Amino acid sequence: MNTTRTLAIAGLFVCVGVLFGSSGFGAKAAAAQDKVTAQDRLKQLRERALAADAEDEAAGDLDLFVDVVNVNVVNVEVYVTDKKGNRINGLTRDDFEVFEDGKQVQISNFYAVEGGRPVAGDIPEIVPPSEAPEAIQAPPTEGPQLPPDQQLSLIIYIDNFNIRPPNRNRALRDIRTFLLQNVQPGDQVMLVSYERSIKIRRPFTTDPQVVASALTELERLTGYADQRDYDRRDTLDRIEDARSPSEALTWARSYAEQRQNDMRFTINALKEMVSSLAGLPGRKAILYVSDGIPMVAGQDLFHAVDGLHGSQSGAITEAFGYDTSSKFRELAAQANASRITFYTLDAAGLRVSNAISAENSRSEPLGIESINTSNLQSPLRYVAETTGGFAIINRNRFDGMLERVAMDFTTFYSLGYRAPETRRGRYHRIEVKLKDKKGRVVRHREGYRDKTVEARMTDGAMSVLHFNFERNPLGTRLEFGSERQRDRRFYEVPVKVRIPIGELVLIPREETHESRVRLYIAAMDTDGGTSPVQQQVVPISIPSDEIEQAKAQDYVYTLSLLMREGDHKVAVGVRDEVASVESFVLGSVRVGG
Repeated sequence: MNTTRTLAIAGLFVCVGVLFGSSGFGAKAAAAQDKVTAQDRLKQLRERALAADAEDEAAGDLDLFVDVVNVNVVNVEVYVTDKKGNRINGLTRDDFEVFEDGKQVQISNFYAVEGGRPVAGDIPEIVPPSEAPEAIQAPPTEGPQLPPDQQLSLIIYIDNFNIRPPNRNRALRDIRTFLLQNVQPGDQVMLVSYERSIKIRRPFTTDPQVVASALTELERLTGYADQRDYDRRDTLDRIEDARSPSEALTWARSYAEQRQNDMRFTINALKEMVSSLAGLPGRKAILYVSDGIPMVAGQDLFHAVDGLHGSQSGAITEAFGYDTSSKFRELAAQANASRITFYTLDAAGLRVSNAISAENSRSEPLGIESINTSNLQSPLRYVAETTGGFAIINRNRFDGMLERVAMDFTTFYSLGYRAPETRRGRYHRIEVKLKDKKGRVVRHREGYRDKTVEARMTDGAMSVLHFNFERNPLGTRLEFGSERQRDRRFYEVPVKVRIPIGELVLIPREETHESRVRLYIAAMDTDGGTSPVQQQVVPISIPSDEIEQAKAQDYVYTLSLLMREGDHKVAVGVRDEVASVESFVLGSVRVGG
């Protein structure tokens, strides 16, 4: 049973797959393979498949079983405090109501977490540390622990392009203490900075000391906000000296266009970070640190034109053309779709009016500084509050508010509900209410995107490439063969994808047992260049008289990857279409030279 498939993957390689095996399966699986099994779930699915087959022997469409078992559960982390910010513990499932797009849905999963441990509700079965992914393993402790899909990935994001070094360094000192005192076993932390492009200063690690030490290195870097302060002051001077409203408006417009261009880079970098995290399992949080970013580029300068040259200039109306609020809405929606919470920190601290320029003692028009401050802080508030976090603003010390952030990580309610049958790919609003408010404040992300299976698997494959994590309940393995040089630029590299047949749900037919898996394949080179994720359906059919023997062996799918010389990472997502069980594995290969 030899079947050939060809996949075209632009950029890095072209992939050709050949399905091998005289009976549809290959060599015997290793007995001591490390994997997460999910045997109970698979047993239920097999029993359901057998029952369905007995009722309708003529039912030959495998899609029937895929539709039956594919259930999408939406998880929402909910934070409940009083009006002073103190935590409210002891609530139960019956205290909450959940609404999707205005319609109430039934809570199917609930548990309360205090101090990083579930204390009440449907406490899930926990994967033993020896079977958990290496990146999120935690030492054993007493009492129930959080499952992998609730463990935390925290990204410290320092926006050097929109910050002043003294402000940044003051904030970094409090963040360092926050990390050393509050990162829990099983949490993983990553440090990135932004200087017109994202730089990963430290990849994900469970050791907070590694990231804390790297924060010290950041204190030596320059910041770019000082230059923009000079440009803003210079533009205000030119607006004041302008001989006509038209000339003043030209200066304001020039500054706003430059600032708007800077904002596109800033927002796109944040969206790139959110996109790369989309397939990472568990809770995800970004602590974004800057001196603020404008919602409307140059808004305060257009107000300066209006104040100095009269409303006939039309400056206030023109400012709306530089409104970037739609971009921040897109960012927040993308974060919500990927279960990412933003916490934003305005490193400028308690802002005091800077109406008198130290250089020339000129007075700025009344109210310009307050407009500028509000404009810089509005995106920080919006993105944080919309994704379930909060903004830390107008404070010179950040330790107290960072303690509140840490409390969010360890004390919350997890609510789950089965998503109604809707068109895939849509964004849905979520609202969580308390039946008895009593002065309580509820925070949570405001929505999610009901992703298609293809979108979810694509996200997972890309996250594997970026962050080197694996999630492998199917026990899939990758093996690279000997390369063969095809021409001066490319090499053919064989890759075997081994899937233990005993981990798949097989549907009995008259003479065969059948299953179907779908592969999602992507690669990345050392420069960070990635290929598009390509997919391939692999039908599996095993003669019924060989099924017991087959369960102890692997099903092998071989790919021939066309690659340039150098180091590459290859990510493969494997989805059992019948059981809706998904695995993501990563391999590395050096090609040529």
